[in-house]
Amino acid sequence: MNQRPKIVVIGSLNMDLVVKAVRAPKRGETVLGEEIHFIPGGKGANQAIGLARLGAETTMIGAVGSDAFGVELMKALQADGVNTSTVKVLNSEATGVASILLAEGDNSIVVVPGANAQCLPEDLDRYEGIISEADLVLLQLEIPLVTVEYAIKLARKHGTPVMLNPAPAQSLSQDLLSQVDYLTPNRSELALLAKMAEESAIDQGIQRLLELGVSCCVTTLGAEGVAFMELGTSTLANISGYMVPVVDTTGAGDAFNAGLAFALAQKKSIREAAEFAVKVSALAVTKFGAQGGMPSLAEVEAYFRRAVDEENRHLK
Repeated sequence: MNQRPKIVVIGSLNMDLVVKAVRAPKRGETVLGEEIHFIPGGKGANQAIGLARLGAETTMIGAVGSDAFGVELMKALQADGVNTSTVKVLNSEATGVASILLAEGDNSIVVVPGANAQCLPEDLDRYEGIISEADLVLLQLEIPLVTVEYAIKLARKHGTPVMLNPAPAQSLSQDLLSQVDYLTPNRSELALLAKMAEESAIDQGIQRLLELGVSCCVTTLGAEGVAFMELGTSTLANISGYMVPVVDTTGAGDAFNAGLAFALAQKKSIREAAEFAVKVSALAVTKFGAQGGMPSLAEVEAYFRRAVDEENRHLK
């Protein structure tokens, strides 16, 4: 393995309130749940832990409240070796919360930002040195957009590559998109950003984003895998997903982004990085909880080595 890559994650920290039910309620309906769990989450924190477990030297920039949820989120990050000295702790705001319903093998999520809304551009100025020394900066959209924009400008000032996971979905300016090295939308986020119908062809949506200045667009397609295209190419590349026993899909996208960022920060090609990220996300959904499901590098290598061995045995 290459020297540990240095990655800065700038994003959200939430406490996930996860409710399991047989099915989702219809409008105006009440259904009985089976379980409730309080699990550290937030796209930023999830991806930071995913990176740390894979072996990256990871720094988390964000904000939490000084309440019990904030304390737990910081402990969870620290337990996996994430640098949290750059996380702002606020007395005036509650920690962000995500309410997650798991039903019928899928999830639906409502996020209350709380302290995440106070992750501000001026906070980043204090950590410009860390950003300048990083191999990659990873961002999402659960913090103020003005902070995301400022983070991208700071990273580009120092030549640090930028990966943006544009979730939750929202429209983004061409100026912002043109400064992103790696954009990782899912199918619906791709449609919104490209201003196209969701049923439009994936390659048309990706091509549109490249025309807007994105250097490389990697679109996640759930169980189908991923599709990607780089600026200057006209051929869509596809990587198939893996058939695995699904326990919880909540952290699949975050695991994918962690895997992709980790491999790219190691200077792997986009194809190599995407192939690795698909493996990381496949393994993540076999466990419960977004952060709990994040695998280590050793786990990823061992799992897929066994899968290859079993396939070879079947072929004999």
